Amino acid sequence: MPATRPNGHHRLRPVLLVVLAALSLGACQTRQAQLADDDSAWYIGAKADKPFDIPLVDTGRLDPKYRRQTVAYTGSEAPGTIVVDIDQRQLFLVQDGGTALRYGVGVGKQGFSWKGEARVGRKGVWPDWSPTPTMVSLNPDLPRTRKGGLDNPLGARALYLYQGNRDILFRIHGTNEPWSIGEQMSSGCVRMLNEDVADLYEHVPVGARVVVKRGTRNRA
Repeated sequence: MPATRPNGHHRLRPVLLVVLAALSLGACQTRQAQLADDDSAWYIGAKADKPFDIPLVDTGRLDPKYRRQTVAYTGSEAPGTIVVDIDQRQLFLVQDGGTALRYGVGVGKQGFSWKGEARVGRKGVWPDWSPTPTMVSLNPDLPRTRKGGLDNPLGARALYLYQGNRDILFRIHGTNEPWSIGEQMSSGCVRMLNEDVADLYEHVPVGARVVVKRGTRNRA
């Protein structure tokens, strides 16, 4: 387990962040056997946030289709809807005027992906994480909770999906593994760059409709 940071520690330390990323566990964390050769090269600074600064990723290392951008959108969903395309590894926030904000995402590995419709039941800023009962059954040694922070599997923000009044244990959340964007390797949830999920968080209210599906045909 990583050492506890003193209160008031808000500065990004890339090397420490990399070590913490490698140690991270959770319902939505990668089970990678080997990380990138030079993880610190992914980070170029930090954006002020509370209670921690948000690590900023060098998006030049991402395929352009996974960089945040406004694109043309031809789907039938109403403005304000979140559409996640599992196959494209992209999330669309539908806007007025036939456009959408498009973000790159990482999705669940084979056998762990979920698709369907839900709504944003609640939102969290630097949220705490707890494993699902399924995760505990597969790995009894998992910690039962982890406080929000740079080493937390949910990252800087999380959108919790509900069907009716039931939390379906599916999240759209940040990640401290930016190299996983565009990949099918999480344990089920949709992961985004921390700066991207913070941007999405500001645009999306509780109650927003979420559609997770395969093979949408919306392109820039």
